Amino acid sequence: MSLKLETVTLEVIRNALPAVANEMAADLQRTSYNMMIYEVRDYCTALLGTQGELISQNVGGVSHFVADLGVLVTDGLQRYGKDGFKPGDVIITNHQAVAGQHLNNVVIYMPYFYQGELLMFLMVRAHWIDVGGTSTGFGAGATVADPWLEGLQLDQLKIYEEGKLNETLYRVIKDNIRFPESSLGDMKSQMAACRLAARRLDELFDKYGRETLLAAIDRIFDETEQKCRNVVAQLPDGVYEASASIDDDGVLKGEEVPIHVKVTVKGSDMTIDLSGCSAERRAAINSRTYAGARVAYKALTGPLDPVNEGSFRALNVIIPEGNIMMARFPAPMAGWSGIVPTVVDSIVVALGKAMPDRVPAGHHALLGGAVVFFGTHPKTKRRFVVQSIEGGGWGGRPFEDGESGTVSVCQGDVRNGSIEGIELKCPVVVQSRGLRPDSGGAGKFRGGLGIDMQVKNLVEGKWNFEMPRRSKRPPWGIEGGTPGEPGGYLLKRPGEKTFTMMGGFHIPVTIGAEAIVRTGGGGGWGDPLQRPAETVAHDVAEGFISAQAAKKLYGVVVRGNLSLDEKATQRLRKQLGSSARKARPTRGKAKRKAK
Repeated sequence: MSLKLETVTLEVIRNALPAVANEMAADLQRTSYNMMIYEVRDYCTALLGTQGELISQNVGGVSHFVADLGVLVTDGLQRYGKDGFKPGDVIITNHQAVAGQHLNNVVIYMPYFYQGELLMFLMVRAHWIDVGGTSTGFGAGATVADPWLEGLQLDQLKIYEEGKLNETLYRVIKDNIRFPESSLGDMKSQMAACRLAARRLDELFDKYGRETLLAAIDRIFDETEQKCRNVVAQLPDGVYEASASIDDDGVLKGEEVPIHVKVTVKGSDMTIDLSGCSAERRAAINSRTYAGARVAYKALTGPLDPVNEGSFRALNVIIPEGNIMMARFPAPMAGWSGIVPTVVDSIVVALGKAMPDRVPAGHHALLGGAVVFFGTHPKTKRRFVVQSIEGGGWGGRPFEDGESGTVSVCQGDVRNGSIEGIELKCPVVVQSRGLRPDSGGAGKFRGGLGIDMQVKNLVEGKWNFEMPRRSKRPPWGIEGGTPGEPGGYLLKRPGEKTFTMMGGFHIPVTIGAEAIVRTGGGGGWGDPLQRPAETVAHDVAEGFISAQAAKKLYGVVVRGNLSLDEKATQRLRKQLGSSARKARPTRGKAKRKAK
């Protein structure tokens, strides 16, 4: 558009559009029924244009939802046509053929009309506690055979048409989910957030006019694109590659699931090629998403800036059909997000040689420890679900230690459930939640620590243990740092003396069983022998690392009273010397091909 925009007006609109999405998120969080929304924040809220372009998205929530919103609008337009949307319409969808995720991630969106013209779509994606089938909790897990077993598939259906409720569809959903009060309450909260956005947009269009507001959106897209290009242009041209994997897909035990990324930088353009990743699997760890590439690109180019369509204009993503990241329906996708953070981590480490002053060691790179236990409450006789996501360790950086107990790079502002909230609503006892000593990789800058959360169930029920493992290719160290420790699940049934490593879904347990949800640590950055001895001794005193690890990995001797033995430390570090440093890996499997 050629309309001239005043600077102040542009800046007001630039901040107003994300503010609308953020207010939608606050409204959703206040009114939802499900702990995964109001506590954990597993959702996103957004404004989109009539071609599916992302106008704004809330800060926080789940960052990997950023890639799979616009495709729903374009699919809806193919289904109904632009004239097929009317004021008062509300569309519900979660179908995996378009935006392949687990079916719990239910989208509610509405068309926005101003003076009779369709100008935007208002959208909320949120994690429902259950959508039937085997979906209770975070999804059906890797072993579910197909989407029909996972739960209800809702494919661009109008739950409201011109303001009138589709009673039949409403009853079908209600009768086929285990927690209708929760899930349908969440649906109404999603609708309320969209209606709030419509009121705020009315105010903006009334104040600034159609032409000014749309011109400002185009300008914001252009400027955001240029900011991203400016960052990429500072990187050396070249082809950068890295590899990683998870232990197995949950079906073919022991067979690693490979991840390989190739990043090409040419001027201000970047291409992320995921063709080298595994083909789609029979296990339900497939997805259909650009999230891995887009989250990495956003983190590298403008992590603190509001996100919009301009954030990705200069990015080209290559993922062939049939890839594990671009699976074809009906490939099972219940565990869709399990490997996405590892893909992001691999893209980041691939660019390590291009930006060595910014790239950290590997982080736990899984979605954290999913705490899922469900059963029937003995007092109310109603079904319940315990849900939380426990964070892990991030990699050490070129200038500081990695963060501990933090969710993955794909989870934005997702949080764990509060102990008080869990115990108040569900018949379980959280016996402990604490950092895991020695779980972070050793380095000049230590990797962050993972978490152990121990829970005892006070009623009979079932546990879901669905976190993939990275024990074969753990979070890598950089520049001589050691890898972080992987996570996992452990279970001890009544009468047993020790915990046993466990995996699986809907595992029945009797009263008094105890589970440990364990998350991984981040890799270390730099030679551990270069970490100040006083800092290592402090880590021992704080319980971050053991005295044995301090001696073995850092060459630091700590006395029984936790004081530093300086002379013994000097002798030991001299003995370890350069041979130990040469034996440690540097950048995982990353390499660069110069152009």
